[in-house]
Amino acid sequence: MFSRLAFNCAKQVRPALIGAVRCSGTEAATSQSQQLMSKVAVMAPAASRQLSATATGDRPPWEGPERDLVNFPRPVMPEEPGKVRYLFVPEEWFEFFYKKTGVTGPYVLAFGIFNYVMSKEVWLIEHEYYYVYALAAIFYFGDKKFGKQIGDYLDKEIEADTHFFEKDRLDKIANFNKSIEEEKTLQWQKEADKLIIEAKRENVALQQEAIFRERAMFAYQEIKRRLDYQSQKQLMERRIAQKHMVEWIVANVLKAITPQQEADTLKKCIVDLQAMSAKA
Repeated sequence: MFSRLAFNCAKQVRPALIGAVRCSGTEAATSQSQQLMSKVAVMAPAASRQLSATATGDRPPWEGPERDLVNFPRPVMPEEPGKVRYLFVPEEWFEFFYKKTGVTGPYVLAFGIFNYVMSKEVWLIEHEYYYVYALAAIFYFGDKKFGKQIGDYLDKEIEADTHFFEKDRLDKIANFNKSIEEEKTLQWQKEADKLIIEAKRENVALQQEAIFRERAMFAYQEIKRRLDYQSQKQLMERRIAQKHMVEWIVANVLKAITPQQEADTLKKCIVDLQAMSAKA
């Protein structure tokens, strides 16, 4: 289980593990490399994102557009570990002391610390003390014998993982771009809703106009029918009144004619007919 866990950690933090393999010499070096591994493992995802963002020129969301990437670029995870001396001491420590104390400064400091821990019995010399030198020798020969092979193997694993994550990143970018295009297409299609709504409004307006004209025609027909009814009614009443008046007048005239007047009138008519026939 521990070997598998170490393998998974090694896949994520290549520089730290290579530095530990190539630079391990003592127990202090081992603990220091483990601390370095934990720190780099925490910072590895952010560093990889920054590296990918630097390579593509994209700005991550937590950086504003006013950042000067030319004079203050984002930190990039190095491909190879830094230089060391004596398998585990960083070269920067010696350069720091060179500027302050000269060449012998770091050696005097190391000897003084060693002398202090020995004289004050902070580090007791017992039968396990010599295991340090044995382990240092084992790490040294292991690094000389298998360090390059392990480093090459881990490089291949890291390259494979980097390729996998880069492909995953590009796939996500492609999916996001596709989603953006689909969203633009939906927005473009959404603009047709304005035309559809306008057409529906015009259709409703035409329906309202048709209903208005239909009701206006119905009102016109009803009014015309009632006016025609009133006109026919008045005409019928006038005809009935005239008929009754004529009948009343004729009846009264007939009542006023006596039998003698009727006989005289009849005779006169016959005489007039005879005169007319004689002239003809």
